[in-house]
Amino acid sequence: MVKAAAAVIATLALSSVVKADAWMDKYGGFPDPAFAGVATFAHLEHQRCLDNPELPLDLAIIGIPYDSAVTFRPGARFGPYGLRSGSRRQATARGYSQTLGINPYDGKLSVLDCGDVPVIPNDPAVAIDQVRAAYSSLLSRKVVSPQRMSDLGYAKGLDGEYHPRMVTLGGDHTIVLPILQSLHEVYGPVSVIHFDAHIDTWNPNRYRTLSGQNKIGHGTFFWHAYEAGYIKPNSSIHAGIRTRFTGPTDLEDDVTAGFQLVHAFDIDDLGVPEVVRRIKQRIGDSPVVISLDVDVMDPSTAPATGTPESGGWTSRELRRIIQSLQGLNVVAFDIVELSPAYDTNAEISAIAAADCAYDFLCLYALGTDARLVQAEEESETRRHSEL
Repeated sequence: MVKAAAAVIATLALSSVVKADAWMDKYGGFPDPAFAGVATFAHLEHQRCLDNPELPLDLAIIGIPYDSAVTFRPGARFGPYGLRSGSRRQATARGYSQTLGINPYDGKLSVLDCGDVPVIPNDPAVAIDQVRAAYSSLLSRKVVSPQRMSDLGYAKGLDGEYHPRMVTLGGDHTIVLPILQSLHEVYGPVSVIHFDAHIDTWNPNRYRTLSGQNKIGHGTFFWHAYEAGYIKPNSSIHAGIRTRFTGPTDLEDDVTAGFQLVHAFDIDDLGVPEVVRRIKQRIGDSPVVISLDVDVMDPSTAPATGTPESGGWTSRELRRIIQSLQGLNVVAFDIVELSPAYDTNAEISAIAAADCAYDFLCLYALGTDARLVQAEEESETRRHSEL
């Protein structure tokens, strides 16, 4: 018995010794290089958020791989993949923006890549309802950092609570219709800043259509949103428009839907500051959705899109405008119409679009009052200088 007990004690002693591990002892915790690792946006943590209704969220990145309502080149269903691929050089440790003075990945607000909504490709009506259900599910979650959202001046919903903010990776532009429906349930009517080469307020009743579903597409969704009351009257604006129209009635319908228009060429005559001033003046302090179609950029900057138009903005011009939209009461962002099959080998479209998504996250991190972040930055600078 004594020998048996001694053997047991010896075995337990051996098992308590931590074995050396060839990798962990020398390289454990070493971060993935930018070109390696599983493809999430900016190498962020990934969660299947839709499968976990109890998961709280602050900022969520969600992909919607849907392109069944395009009218020219298909391929935007691969947009979420392309945007994540284009974000590979971004990382939480290298996320500080010199121009905005913020790192959106600094942990003050949680940021998760929630993966994609599993939309079906062969039934647009069901797919659109899937988007609505998914977006409503994410919007209904509790937030991780309510005090931080309060400090940043985030708008509360009609229920008096804070709700998660999303950056949506499309997908064709039709996905914004169910997104606006979900946002309307939380905030009521919202304003829209719409970066695009096309107005997307075409009234389908003026054209020949074969079914009710046929009337809903990536060029008509804002008209449907206007008719449903999702958009606040006379408080939205397009920026970067340069497409052709069927006639003056298109522009009349656009005004009816509540939009003003900044033409792409206006940037040459007005400059970025005046374009930004007009956008901010139009929106005021309304809850606002910023929706960005990749084709707002010139095809020389972003060829990977379904309906390219010459004469667009460069990625630098677009990013300057986005970064200047500090202080707005933004409740949602989306980037749509990236079709990676038409990109260059250098992925210039995907990289430009992913950088715009990063700018969106920076605006979320700044909130409606940039003075708070500036004060924190000055405090941190003083702390480092005293060390």
